[in-house]
Amino acid sequence: MNMLVTGGAGFIGRWVVKKLLDENHSVIVLDNLSNGRLENIEEFKDNSNFKFVKGDVRDKDKLDEIFKDKFDIVYHLAASINVQDSIDDPETTFFNDAVGTFNILERARFQMFGKNGRMDGDSWILDSEENTYPCKVVFMSTCMVYDVSGSEGISECHPIKPVSPYGGSKIAAENMVLSYYSAYKLPAVVIRPFNTYGPFQKTGGEGGVVAIFINNVLEGKDINIYGSGSQTRDLLYVKDCADFIVLSGYSDKADGQIINAGTGRDVTINELADIINKGKVRVNHVKHIHPQSEIMKLKCNYSKAKKLIGWKPKYTLEQGIEETGKWIEETKLLK
Repeated sequence: MNMLVTGGAGFIGRWVVKKLLDENHSVIVLDNLSNGRLENIEEFKDNSNFKFVKGDVRDKDKLDEIFKDKFDIVYHLAASINVQDSIDDPETTFFNDAVGTFNILERARFQMFGKNGRMDGDSWILDSEENTYPCKVVFMSTCMVYDVSGSEGISECHPIKPVSPYGGSKIAAENMVLSYYSAYKLPAVVIRPFNTYGPFQKTGGEGGVVAIFINNVLEGKDINIYGSGSQTRDLLYVKDCADFIVLSGYSDKADGQIINAGTGRDVTINELADIINKGKVRVNHVKHIHPQSEIMKLKCNYSKAKKLIGWKPKYTLEQGIEETGKWIEETKLLK
């Protein structure tokens, strides 16, 4: 099959690309490299089934050009992903996450039903002169749309409560995705992975908490925790996340659905620091930059993913941290 992965040079995107290529699909990656990095996809450059295009999901002309290739599945991962940045610059986040998603949905609709196609009741009347081709959109949302979790974990029916423009933009995009499924019968699914970590995640200030903590320990630097550290996260290893994303595209049962992915185990940031640090460096608690954007408890109920598409996580937190630590250490030795 022919796949488009937007944001495919990003941390999670490169693992999705790897899995698709390993399964012998053709993959085009569209990425503007604002967050993604070419080194993430360096290993694929000689693969005849792989192509990289530098471009932006806000660029309609670029999208029109790319969609001249017909795609079986569009894995739409491109987004502004930093919660704190979204508070400081909400416009960029909104246009990337909500408007960019709309642009992708329109191209998928044109591909599947043509620009001249029209709905008659709940059926499509297509123009026989147009070269149409079926297409599915997998939209990657986030657990950051949810209200705080109870002890039982967050299911897809859990209340949403965006506490940042990032969460708000993702909900806006989700609603557009589901509206295209309902209004146009465009196959589409909204997926909400919980906090993902693993190899290829950035280790600097813009990276994830696991990567930052591991990197600091390796470099003998203090670990700084925003606020009390009592906030919890359900940490999903990136290989499990990529499996979930790809499976969501393969399964017709996922169409029209919102599906979570996580481990069902949450840890406080203080506990996470202890697991990674083992007393090697000092741990400090520092003032939170934007405390209003903090969700104090995130714990996933992934039973719908298990029932609907047969997915469940394979890695424990400790196994994922060990693999991530080895990768970060090996990467440092290569520099």
